[in-house]
Amino acid sequence: MASEHCTVNAAHRTSLGRELRFRSLSESMQSVAFPCDAAGRVNLDALGEHERNVYLFARALMGYQYASPVIGLVDAARVSASGGCRAGTFSGRQVQA
Repeated sequence: MASEHCTVNAAHRTSLGRELRFRSLSESMQSVAFPCDAAGRVNLDALGEHERNVYLFARALMGYQYASPVIGLVDAARVSASGGCRAGTFSGRQVQA
């Protein structure tokens, strides 16, 4: 499994304190994470066009390229300055479909 994931819109994400993460099921794709509220709702209006497309792509490919998303707390200290990508583990709860 891919050990890194890229979080989009890092400034907005850290202000909310939670992220919705789709873990990649493929070695060729990165996992992705998006800012969300405590219930796992992503504000699509707050995402840029590219980020919104990536989010919709991940949702459409759940079960094929991405696992069901989980909600977790953001560890702002681990987010790198380059693009919001970070490596490491993610602990969160499964989102009910």
